[in-house]
Amino acid sequence: MKKQIFTLATALGLGTAALAQDFPQRPVTLIVPFSAGGPTDVVARHLAQAMGKSLGQPVVVENRASSGGIVGTEAVVRAEANGYTLLIHNIGMSTLPALSRSLRFNPATDLDFIGQVADVPMTLVGKRDLEPTGFKALHQYITLNQKKINLANAGIGTASHLCGLMLMSRLNLPMTTVPYKGAAPAMADLQGGQVELLCDQITTTLGPIQAARVKPYGSTTRERLPSLPDLPTLSEQGLDGLEVTVWHGVYAPKNLPKPVTDKLVKSLQDGLADPAFRDSLQKLGALPVSKDKATPDGLGKHLRQEIARWSPVIRQAEAYLD
Repeated sequence: MKKQIFTLATALGLGTAALAQDFPQRPVTLIVPFSAGGPTDVVARHLAQAMGKSLGQPVVVENRASSGGIVGTEAVVRAEANGYTLLIHNIGMSTLPALSRSLRFNPATDLDFIGQVADVPMTLVGKRDLEPTGFKALHQYITLNQKKINLANAGIGTASHLCGLMLMSRLNLPMTTVPYKGAAPAMADLQGGQVELLCDQITTTLGPIQAARVKPYGSTTRERLPSLPDLPTLSEQGLDGLEVTVWHGVYAPKNLPKPVTDKLVKSLQDGLADPAFRDSLQKLGALPVSKDKATPDGLGKHLRQEIARWSPVIRQAEAYLD
């Protein structure tokens, strides 16, 4: 009996290994836990094309928008660990433990890591007819009109939510925050004049800034952005301590077979080296990460560091807002 059980287990193991070696035999789904047209979605669609070339199968983007990207992430946590369901998430993955007290998964332990993808700067923008020009004038305007300012974000736990919390904390000026199910609807309402301010990734804001559909107030970077050389950083304009660059990573369900993981890591690295993908990121104002970051170890280490970095910042900001 024991011999039969051992033989069956061995056969099942060999069968799983064979399937892993043949991976992929059908399209791979890349879940974006935010709305279509948002910054993570934009990066994901370019990445999907690049990874698909390497895998020899299409990588299909599927949007599952929710506040903070929780619903889409939970779907991947529960998915079968066969490589056919992946997740792309941004810096918000590291803020969820501090922002979502009822979170039903642990970002650091309940997913497998494939690798980092890209770093994306952020900008603070206002509706086109907002009165102040320049951040110093905006600061004064907010001080005088604090209760009239609606500060949009892409959802609880997102990079724009984090940026908004830090902005209010640094200015010592609470504002009314308006969460959306993604950056695209938040930007749409900003352009429509329904909200006054939004701090979000340049992949969302660059087009509207260049088309003069929104008013830019500064970037959250140490140096000026190559795509917007005339836009001063917020630090240049006297707001220190608000440097936020959004990173993106690809994840998979826990316990992925190693041969599948290896193929996905290779396809990610091949994608990041693809000239078309790099060109698309450059046009968006984003930067692909180095090869050592596009690995399971690179993403896992970075995520843990970011959780440790942002958790006390968020607690401090929320305590102030309370």
